[in-house]
Formats: sequence, structure tokens, C-alpha cells
Amino acid sequence: MAVLQIATRPFADQRPGTSGLRKKVRVFQQPHYLENFVQSIFNAIPDRAGKTLVLGGDGRFYNREAIQTILRMASANNWGKVIVGRGGFFSTPAVSAVIRARMAHGGIILSASHNAGGPDHDFGIKYNTANGGPASEKITEAIWSASKSLQSYRILDDADIDIDTDGTSILGEMQIEICDPVAEYARLMEHIFDFDALRRLLQGPFRMRFDALHAITGPYAHKIFEACLGAPAGTVVNGTPRTDFGGGHPDPNLVYAKSLADHLFAENAPDFGAASDGDGDRNMILGRQFFVTPSDSLAVLAAHATVIPAYRQGLKGIARSMPTSQAVDVVAEALGVAHYETPTGWKFFGNLLDAGKITFCGEESFGTGSDHIREKDGLWAVLAWLSVIAHTERSVADIVTQHWQRFGRHYYTRHDYEELPAEIGEQIMRSITAQLPILSGHTLAGRSILTADDFAYTDPIDGSISTHQGLRLLFTDGARLIFRLSGTGTEGATLRIYHEHLEKDPRRQRQDPQRALHDLIQIGRDLTRIETLTGRKTPTVIT
Repeated sequence: MAVLQIATRPFADQRPGTSGLRKKVRVFQQPHYLENFVQSIFNAIPDRAGKTLVLGGDGRFYNREAIQTILRMASANNWGKVIVGRGGFFSTPAVSAVIRARMAHGGIILSASHNAGGPDHDFGIKYNTANGGPASEKITEAIWSASKSLQSYRILDDADIDIDTDGTSILGEMQIEICDPVAEYARLMEHIFDFDALRRLLQGPFRMRFDALHAITGPYAHKIFEACLGAPAGTVVNGTPRTDFGGGHPDPNLVYAKSLADHLFAENAPDFGAASDGDGDRNMILGRQFFVTPSDSLAVLAAHATVIPAYRQGLKGIARSMPTSQAVDVVAEALGVAHYETPTGWKFFGNLLDAGKITFCGEESFGTGSDHIREKDGLWAVLAWLSVIAHTERSVADIVTQHWQRFGRHYYTRHDYEELPAEIGEQIMRSITAQLPILSGHTLAGRSILTADDFAYTDPIDGSISTHQGLRLLFTDGARLIFRLSGTGTEGATLRIYHEHLEKDPRRQRQDPQRALHDLIQIGRDLTRIETLTGRKTPTVIT
């Protein structure tokens, strides 16, 4: 079992984004490509010798092959132990939980999140640090720097190991532990929530459906909802992970989880529906004939947090990403706790969580979480909603509408234009940026613009500054219009346009958001010139 030093050359496209490195499978399958990036990660962690690494992924195509390569490289790079989820499986929240519970030095997650899987689709890899959260910009920049000058990588000359049977083994001088990927996470959920109350709910007349979208949360949902809480068999659908997610798109929204939405809006629909994404960190919440926006979901959970045992003493504070609606700000003010507005990217919540400044946090992109780990957590959000339902004995629709009556309704919608030519996406953002200095004080569609800016964030914990985090139009009546290019895809660019308006009058809170926000939607289309530049008359996805 010799350690091989393999000569290589740098690849020019290995700069990690907010969610690590995501490319097409065929890119990762190039000779040395995966190995280069993994070696770059290891080179950015000089104190790794003898430490513990957690490793697993969402089961997408190329997951198993990548794990074997990473294990041989970890051994050659002096890691002391690697904890691997059986079969190579680990949800992103579970990796964070295991890192924290086992006091590991870090973890490697193999996933492209909500992106499609299969030989012609996407693969991804990211590094999480000892707090369980995504690597900081300092570390991702160190990885990028290492990748640009890499001349060789280290790998053990050995055969593949069995990753399908629990137990320990030795690879070179490194210990490997294959473990149940669900157990540690399930124990954490039982510690946070009142499982007895949830059993009474799920074993009564209440009916729910959870759609795992043939992704990683299937085994977790079967274990927690059906085995632990006693929900009837069949409550979890599409619960077997597949390398191509059953040919679907593992993104829990009204477009890609349409079958679940149709089921919840049909006659004799269940009381509650939920879905999660490829790696288990996102969630969609539905009631009978009712969709809960992610922004409203965060606000409702914050308002009811004390019904959950782990948060009975109240929240320390709440944070949201800038594009997320301001609904949770209103709740925080009513609760008398601090609230923070950060750039998009879960790592920005990490400092606030580690400093004890916040308890709940969330993003409008179907991500919600708390201080129990350092990632967003899809199943945690579902269990939190079930806890609120069990406590209030109200339907999802009643819980949300009563919330609006108390706090006001933040009408909100996001329009995504996916796979735009990258140059068109950049052109749109440059054009709007150039207009920002002259937009302040102008009136568009009857709304007066108070401020137009490019959002920048100064971290209140470490003082770091993040610029160019989204273009904002803030109107005098509190409405907002936001433009961002997303970095989570692997082809072209995704333009996201966010529209928000607060309606305090209960008599005007039951409109369709697309109708209520029609004027803001039109302003966004006009400023981007999206139809003229792309020919697209409608967004790819509306949430």
C-alpha cells in the first residue's frame, strides 16, 4: 500500500462558490480533476494530521466512485480517521450534526444540492469546518489558491473498500468507520422535539405526505416519520435515493415538486405536505390547498418557537438573507430580539450562531434552520411545523392567515430565469447597476424609490466585508425589488428577481401574490429588459 505522488497540472475552473465546487459529472470524471480539488482542500487544512473527517453525500451519480478516491487520498494525506455514512450516504444536515457530535475536524459533502443528477447532470463537493458549517471565505480562497499552483496529489495505491457494511477498518494508517447515516441525526431530532406529542398527532386522524424526491432524505424520513413517530406506511413517498433522483429535479418547489403540490390541492388532500431537496437541507411546506412561502415559514416558526422544547426559553435572535422577505423582522421586533440581514449563503449565519447572537435563521430559497447545527435543515423545518400544528391544533392555512392578521402579510414572489447565457446575465446586472445612482427619488408604476443600492454586508462578529451581494430598490412604502445572479447552477446564469410588499389590512391579505405584486413584477421586467434580451416571456420557476 504505497503512497503515490501523482503529477498533475492546475485546472483553471476550480474556484469554490458559496456551496463548494459544482460542475457537470463529465467534468469531475476528467483525469485528475476530482483529485486536484480534493488535494487543494487538504492543502488548505495544514493541521489535518491525525484528525477526524466526516464523508458522505446525497447518493447522486458518481458519489460512490468519488468516496473511494477521497478515502485513498485522505489516508495518503495523514488524516487519522474518516467517518463514512453507510453506502456513501449522508444528508448535509447529518454531516453537520456528526461533525459537531463527534468533534471532527471537518467534513466533505458530495452533492450539488437541488440540481439534477445522473451521468449528464451535476455533481458537487464542498468542505465543512469543525463547527459543522460551510467553509469560510478565507478557507475557500485558500483552496482556490492551492488549486492554481498544484503540481501533484497524494493517493494510496490500494483497492476499494466496503462502504456498505457498518464497522471499522484500516486503510494505510487511517481508520475508517462505516456508520448508520441516520442514527446520529435522528437522536438529535428527538432531543429537540417532543416526539410523544408528534406521535399523538401522526397516529391520529391527521394525515401528511412527505416527498423525498428520490433523494437523500428518504431514509431519514422513513426512520423518523414512520418508524419513530408511527406515521402510516406510505406517508413517505419517493423515499428510495436514486443516482438520477428518478429522472426528476430534486428541488422542493411548486414546479419541480408538482406532484406533491397537486396532491395537496386535490380533493380529499392530506392535512400537511412537505418535500426536501437532493441533500436534505431545503424544505417546502404545504397545507391542504395552501402553499407556505419560505419567508412566511421562517416567520411563523419564529413566532411559535417556544412550543418546541429546545426553544422553550425563547430565541436569542433571528437572521435572514437579504432577499428573504422582511416578515421575520416584524416577528423579531414583536419578540424584542435582535434580527440580522446577511448576504445569501448559509456560511454568513455561522458567525452569528457561533457567537450566540441568533437561534433561528433562514433563506427564501427554501432553507430554514437553527443553532442545533450549522447548515439549513429540511427535516428539522418539517418537524418544527408539525410541532406548531400539534400545539395549536389548527390547520396550516389557519396558522398562516392568523399570523398575517397579527403581523401583516408580506406579499412575496421570486421569479427565476434559469440557464441564461452568462453574458446576458452579466449585461442585465451591469445595466441595472449603472442606473442605481439615478433611480433614488424616482417614481415607477406609482411607487417612489427611497434607496437604490448594491447590498454590502459588514459581519458584526469578525468585521469582514462582503460586497456586490444583490441590487436593491427600496420603496418609500416599504416595498422591495431585488436582483441577483445565482451561483448554484453549473450552466449559464440564473437571474433571480424578488418582489415584496407588506399589506397590513386583513381584508386585502387573500389575494394571489402574482396579482398583488403585478406592478413590481412589471418594473422588474422593464428594468432587466428580460424579454427583449432573451425572448423569454415567463420565468422558468415562480415561487
